[in-house]
Amino acid sequence: MPGDPLAGQSRKLEDLFFLEEDRKLIEKARQIEKMKLSCAALKEVSGIHDEKILQKLVSLNVDPKTVSCLSLVPLVEVAWADGEVDEAERRAVLAAAADSGMKPGGVDHQLLESWVCRRPQPKMLEAWTHYVRGLCQQLTPDEKRRLKDDIMGQARSVAEASGGFLGLGSKISAHEERVLKKLESAFA
Repeated sequence: MPGDPLAGQSRKLEDLFFLEEDRKLIEKARQIEKMKLSCAALKEVSGIHDEKILQKLVSLNVDPKTVSCLSLVPLVEVAWADGEVDEAERRAVLAAAADSGMKPGGVDHQLLESWVCRRPQPKMLEAWTHYVRGLCQQLTPDEKRRLKDDIMGQARSVAEASGGFLGLGSKISAHEERVLKKLESAFA
């Protein structure tokens, strides 16, 4: 029946439904493209080629601009091991950043400074762990050992920055030792 008003309304509803479905599909395609671009940028900056790890880093909101800060996460974690960062630990973290080429005033340096003032979310350590595991897959055993020695050496120097109680005993607290073991397990 060509003049049926219900048929016309039905067609309009159908068109609206498919229009909304099309919008959802287009948005999903945009999100997938954005994830691919983010993964490609992280791949370029980090050297990680494992797509699952790259996707995990993207899902953790790891930005290529801040991936350089990820290498400093262990230092920050050790500094916060006992629940606060003292001045000696703060100086040790910032000195390590300077040694790695980070310049004061940059976005990455500002982010690092905020981390020594306010403890980062636990997701940062999770992101770092995934980053290191992905990176280690790309390294030879010797390169992996050198990376581990370098990062763990810097982390130990932050742990030792405050010294023991009144300068006596071990320079590394039990809290710091637990964090160091956790960091080291990322290289396994």
